[in-house]
Amino acid sequence: MLIYDPLFYAVSIPAVLLYGIAKGGFAGPLAILGVPLMSLVISPLQAAAILLPILCVQDMISIYSYRKSFHLHNLLILLPAAVIGIMLGFFWFSFLSEDNIRIFLGSLAIVFSLNYFFFSKASKTTTVSLAKGSIWGTISGFTSFGIHAGGLPYNIYMLPQKLDHRVYVGTGAIFFGLVNLIKIYPYYLLDQLRIENIIIALFLMPFAPLGFFIGYKLTQKIDGEKFYALTYACLLAIGIKLLMDGI
Repeated sequence: MLIYDPLFYAVSIPAVLLYGIAKGGFAGPLAILGVPLMSLVISPLQAAAILLPILCVQDMISIYSYRKSFHLHNLLILLPAAVIGIMLGFFWFSFLSEDNIRIFLGSLAIVFSLNYFFFSKASKTTTVSLAKGSIWGTISGFTSFGIHAGGLPYNIYMLPQKLDHRVYVGTGAIFFGLVNLIKIYPYYLLDQLRIENIIIALFLMPFAPLGFFIGYKLTQKIDGEKFYALTYACLLAIGIKLLMDGI
């Protein structure tokens, strides 16, 4: 059934804009707000399903833009691990009720936000690691499946390597582009790629490039660190709300 509730669009349009702004290079953590925000008014799985086609289109643009700048060794470690994480996410969500999913996503949002406020300190430079890459790649695939928020585990592994900026961004573009494509079939098996969800995604899709343009402009005018703090404060509030609704 198509959704006609104005409240749904009041939260969904900003959610899509946030993903676009993040893809535009400003305040990447903004994207983590998308699914939790939409989960305030619809099923978390439906929210993730509606956003998935939009993310796939955005990813194709990002992959094309950075097709010559990526770190192959990291991708060869991260991608197989992410597939395992996606499979775990599929089986996990298959057996959870909507309230249990809200509890899980709310808890995840709270953990992510508290991690930012208390543990996001500069770390020493590291190198490619099969063990660390496999662990964080799996976690990234798992959290990406449920909330399209694989960025934090990915960053925990990748940022300390202090790669060239374009290589770092390009590796992320390819990684998440392929991860989102892989997620399509499990979402289909969960009966979330219904025609009504795809129609809603198509309606919301034009707001993604608008968000990209806004993000590109904001990178030149606003202090990203202050905006990160506001983003994670909002994420904490949404996480608490989801947790309470689920309980």
